Amino acid sequence: MTNSDAHRIVIVGGGAGGLELAAKLGRKYGPQHVLLVDKAGGHIWKPSLHEVAAGTLDIHREGLSYFMLAKDCGFTFIFGEVQAIDRDARRLKLKPVFSDAHDEVFPARDIGYDTLVMAVGSKSNFFGTPGAAEFAIALDSTDEAERFRLRLLHELVTANRRKSAEPDYQLNIGIVGGGATGVELAAELLEACADAVFYGLNDLDPAADIRITLLEGSDRILSALPEKMSAAAQKLLEDRGVTVKTSVRVAAVERDALVDSEGSRYPADLCVWAAGIEAPAWLAGLGLETNRINQLVVDGSLRTSDPVIYALGDCAQAPWLGEDRPLPARAQVAHQQAGFLMDTLRERIKGQAIAQRAFRFRDYGSLVSVGHSRGVGSLMGVLSGKSWFVEGLLARLMYMSLHLMHHLAVLGPVRTGTLAIGRLFMKRGAPRVKLH
Repeated sequence: MTNSDAHRIVIVGGGAGGLELAAKLGRKYGPQHVLLVDKAGGHIWKPSLHEVAAGTLDIHREGLSYFMLAKDCGFTFIFGEVQAIDRDARRLKLKPVFSDAHDEVFPARDIGYDTLVMAVGSKSNFFGTPGAAEFAIALDSTDEAERFRLRLLHELVTANRRKSAEPDYQLNIGIVGGGATGVELAAELLEACADAVFYGLNDLDPAADIRITLLEGSDRILSALPEKMSAAAQKLLEDRGVTVKTSVRVAAVERDALVDSEGSRYPADLCVWAAGIEAPAWLAGLGLETNRINQLVVDGSLRTSDPVIYALGDCAQAPWLGEDRPLPARAQVAHQQAGFLMDTLRERIKGQAIAQRAFRFRDYGSLVSVGHSRGVGSLMGVLSGKSWFVEGLLARLMYMSLHLMHHLAVLGPVRTGTLAIGRLFMKRGAPRVKLH
């Protein structure tokens, strides 16, 4: 089979699910069959963006180049952002790529496909809240996480300088949303701010001078997870000084404050928005069936209303077999969906009849990091049918293992082991938080 005859699987989006699918397919079938399109040049596991934002993880050391991954895993990487999809001609139209100096690096291009897999993830949903897009930072990408980190460093230096003139001055950080991202960020910021005082911020007492407020609209944080897990996470946060407010609806975001629906104001020199998701708006313009948050509606086989277009992860509304609601937007779901699509895409590449199969999600539980030595989790006993609650260092170590499992799926055991050992040694020669 020549390259021109090869069945082309084009995957749009190099997040957890999209990259794992491209890596597994690439190792089996090669770059003539498997193409990955992404508007970023490098990959980082999205659940770790809160660590990038706090400065406890360096994106320039931890990120993986898509070009490197393409060479190692046997797929073709195309750097670009989708502008439109011509479904009749089965072609993607990509925007031109420009450098920071606004020089054109790649021109606008058309990419043909035989099968298209949409794995473009999600972004924060501001729900039309006044001021949110202007004053809040959403941790949707490495660029946004880096922007927050630099703002945090600036505010810490400013607070340290102002303390000598204003002894009662406090730096206020507001987090909107008590899901996993908000809870993990609050815990990570506690440790990052405490570590920062080791590097010249001598007038700042993190425990007294930095106030972190977490606002959640539901009656408890981590509302999608078991109540015991929510209660344990809230206790850990409050014991360490985080102010947690539940049943609070944020009605407006101002430059220096959050305003709730009752008119109460919460000072916020820095604001992070982590209160909901939506799929990219351009998906709603493809002529495919979408829901109110722009997710592509797929059937049990993860196929959209176009029979050659599939979708997985956060950008897809997929049925949850045995439940009366769609699957949740979780990395665990995307990981399993990537594995599920392997057989279907193998059949399409080989020109075989597509077998009827339905995706069945196995919920292995949830883990949430509440600091470098703490965590909480609910593990589903697949064999016993019971749910097991874990917390403390054990839960934290299990949480860390999820990142390694993602790398294992992409890089394989040897590269993952080498990378883990290398990072362990690098930490001994690096500051506790990224300071530049």
